[in-house]
Amino acid sequence: MVAAIFYHKADSAYDDLPDRYYHFPKQYLSRVEQVIAQPIIYYGPLDRQTGRFYWATALVTGVRQDPLRPDHFYADLKNYIDFDRLVGYQENGGFERQLFLADGKVSGGRAVQAVRVIDDEEYDAILTAGMSERVPWPERYDEVDLVNEFDEPPQAPLERPLVEQLVNRRFRDVKFRQHVRIAYDRRCAFTGLRLINGKGRPEVEAAHIMPVEENGPDSVQNGIALSGTVHWMFDRGLLSMDDDYTILKSRQLNHDVSHLLRPDMKAIVPENPRLRPHPYYLDWHRTNRFKAA
Repeated sequence: MVAAIFYHKADSAYDDLPDRYYHFPKQYLSRVEQVIAQPIIYYGPLDRQTGRFYWATALVTGVRQDPLRPDHFYADLKNYIDFDRLVGYQENGGFERQLFLADGKVSGGRAVQAVRVIDDEEYDAILTAGMSERVPWPERYDEVDLVNEFDEPPQAPLERPLVEQLVNRRFRDVKFRQHVRIAYDRRCAFTGLRLINGKGRPEVEAAHIMPVEENGPDSVQNGIALSGTVHWMFDRGLLSMDDDYTILKSRQLNHDVSHLLRPDMKAIVPENPRLRPHPYYLDWHRTNRFKAA
């Protein structure tokens, strides 16, 4: 098996939506075609000041041509999941063997390649470094070894448990909840409440903006931290959010819930733009779920 590294930065001129598709020039087409039905890892700076990190993984499902720019293509993705932490590319002497020269310096020619093919051992090493943080506030039913917990017992021992766990719905739900709660500091975005029980377990839930059953990804940008009642109203389209994070109330609400929401009707979102709700998913929710009238 092979995998690939996809370079991405937030202010790129490319038309990326990292948890759904990756935009790239024709010069990388043969490399991307090598990893169709194989995993990739995202790598790059989070802003102009930070260094470069590995920060998420996904699976390439296919390649299609950009209809507006014939010399560019899209790699479509599924099973995107954020890492538990940012993984520095130079940790432990570096994960990509061809990225470093014999003297330990970074290979300039390799480093400038936006798509780099790697082998499965390199992929596994980066994945393990990025996905091995324990859940800090587990639910009672999450207090298990997630790497070995499956919805159904496997018929044979798995050769690569963590890699194969990435497609497991239970594992992904736990990780999504973990990442959203951390991003929002265990605080409800709509009420501002941060309710913690005696063991440090937060009351707040992790809501998908575009639901999983509608092919919504398990990315923090498709998530929002909400208290239980607010989560219920959000899922049913009685509440939504504008692109400037203004909380929207449906006219179909049969009670005034203003006392439950923040007085300024502005949702609390993470300071880091990379972790805030993406306009693509907010628009989907307003168009497909929100009962405005």
